[in-house]
Amino acid sequence: MSDFEAALTYTSYLAVDELLTLQRPVSDGPEHDEMLFIVIHQSYELWFKQLIHEIKRAAIDMEAGATYPALATLGRIRTILKVCVSQVDILETLTPLQFNSFRDRLASSSGFQSAQFRMVEALFGRRDSKMAGHLPPHEQAAIASITQGRSLWDSALIYINGRGFTIPTQYLERDFSQHYTPNSEVQSALVAMHKSDPEGSMLCERLLDIDEGLQEWRYRHVKMVERTIGHKTGTGGSSGVGYLSSTLFHPVFPDLWQIRDQL
Repeated sequence: MSDFEAALTYTSYLAVDELLTLQRPVSDGPEHDEMLFIVIHQSYELWFKQLIHEIKRAAIDMEAGATYPALATLGRIRTILKVCVSQVDILETLTPLQFNSFRDRLASSSGFQSAQFRMVEALFGRRDSKMAGHLPPHEQAAIASITQGRSLWDSALIYINGRGFTIPTQYLERDFSQHYTPNSEVQSALVAMHKSDPEGSMLCERLLDIDEGLQEWRYRHVKMVERTIGHKTGTGGSSGVGYLSSTLFHPVFPDLWQIRDQL
């Protein structure tokens, strides 16, 4: 055993001492409830980091036709999204008066500025030139790099095609920087796979679970913000509830929803 292995502890491996110094309230006192606000949002950033890690792995597995590894990873993504939703319950214990006790000290900082969440959205398929325009140049570049490549759905199309359900070349080799448009040809392949390929169908249903989970997270986020600040302008100058509400009910895998009445 090396000296490093002998010295490794729970605290050193997880950098706990450093981790616990990263919660730095800015309010006077500081206000008691600011600690919760910081811990919850730092936790979200860690989960976003893990989602990015898992989505990339799922894409690799699907493109390789590895059904069961992909199913496992997609299941993990769905479970992480459930955790993101459950954390809203904790954040909703913060009343409007408690939040307002330190809100004015947050200046321009806002969840709207989460580059990692924009990366998650891009990996799921969002293609919007305005989605990162308010972020620093290096973060814009990182998101742009993702939007130039395949989304998770594009990887799913490779998987579906590889199982013998033909996806037209125009969709497999499309311009990935453009938003994907649902279409009847892909939907026909999906219907055929659902009816004759249980394993492939299972993977598609796991993708639908993720889509539903993402929409659930968005809804809970909107209602939490409305409950806490009403229809005030969002922290950092965003439109707050108005902007968040506009993101609702936009599935990331629309073809999977549109075939429901054909199954």
